[in-house]
Amino acid sequence: MRTLDEVQATLQIAKLNVDDLKPVIHCLSFGENVSSGDYCLMELDDTLCKHIEAGKSLVIRGDKDEHAVLCSEDKTYDLKIADTSNLLLFIPDCKTPDHFPEDRPCQNLIPSRISGFSNCYWELRRCRPKVKKLKKLLMDNAYEGPDSENERNSTEQKYSTDDLLERIQASEQELLNQLQLIHACEIEGYWRILEFDYEMKIVGHITQLVDSESWSFSKVPLSVCLEELGPLEPKELIEHCLNCYGKRYTAEVGEIYFALNEDKVCRATAQMLLQNAVKFNLSEFQEVWQQSVPEGMTTRLDQLKGLALVDRSSRPETIFLLKVEDLPEDTQERFNCLFGMREKWTEESVSPYIQDLCGEKQTIGALLTKYSRTSMQNGVKVYSSRRPVAT
Repeated sequence: MRTLDEVQATLQIAKLNVDDLKPVIHCLSFGENVSSGDYCLMELDDTLCKHIEAGKSLVIRGDKDEHAVLCSEDKTYDLKIADTSNLLLFIPDCKTPDHFPEDRPCQNLIPSRISGFSNCYWELRRCRPKVKKLKKLLMDNAYEGPDSENERNSTEQKYSTDDLLERIQASEQELLNQLQLIHACEIEGYWRILEFDYEMKIVGHITQLVDSESWSFSKVPLSVCLEELGPLEPKELIEHCLNCYGKRYTAEVGEIYFALNEDKVCRATAQMLLQNAVKFNLSEFQEVWQQSVPEGMTTRLDQLKGLALVDRSSRPETIFLLKVEDLPEDTQERFNCLFGMREKWTEESVSPYIQDLCGEKQTIGALLTKYSRTSMQNGVKVYSSRRPVAT
């Protein structure tokens, strides 16, 4: 182990001014059986540091065929290895100048043993949760009603929240948000998706009751719905559909009401009409659609963003089902898929199909700039692929 005199002599030979240096001098030596594979380093931002210091956990998620992600309670991060030209040394109980009182002598010689080293670390980058396979997992065992459930094979896979956290690369909060978005409900401790026709059957019961009772769509009483429709369908599923297609609120007297969302009911009705047709004559569809929604509701094409696509270049104009959730999750693959369907898109038509790809502080315009090229068509700016698209 070096002495303080030897260190000062070395500094003199190196022509370094002692006054310019920190007052703590580490005399380094390697411990026994030191290996670069013994430790992994991870770079954390202030938010994640505070998360760890508060005693909370970070979880790495991913199947063997997936790129690993790291999740906090409400955020997901990509894990990528970053190399560094500086060798990083692991020194347990390493003391820095701020550990010593200011009145100590200027030179503090501390023997320090290196227990490991690395020339790389894990770099974290905020990313979107990878939730595409969530709906597929749940649709493999969709809920079709209590009668069908009794006839089903009891061995069919069901998933609790913990089960899904093992399979889906998302934080718990992001997972719960996505479950709500896809209209999943918890039945006997397991998350299930209602088969779409069955869900629409329950919604139909609700809207028919609203019509027969001459209620306002903005004031549908929960208690009466459960009392009247309870003999037809499970009460928890009636309330679930009210939550999916309306907004819950409590009146002054404590009665719970729902305000049905016109756009959501009209959108679901359109999906029901379009799901069994390859293409639909646009004008005929709009007429049938308006006739199919509850009286008093008005249909509009802007209710179908991210659900259906209008082809105005065909004669007659047509509309067909194109759900954003069915498109690839990877950004480049998404654009390849879209440009494979249609060579040129306006920003208005493509935006619903790429909105979910935008990360933090990223705009649709920035995505289009990166993954497409622009041109003018009949005085309108259109976007096409930057690369040849396989057909």
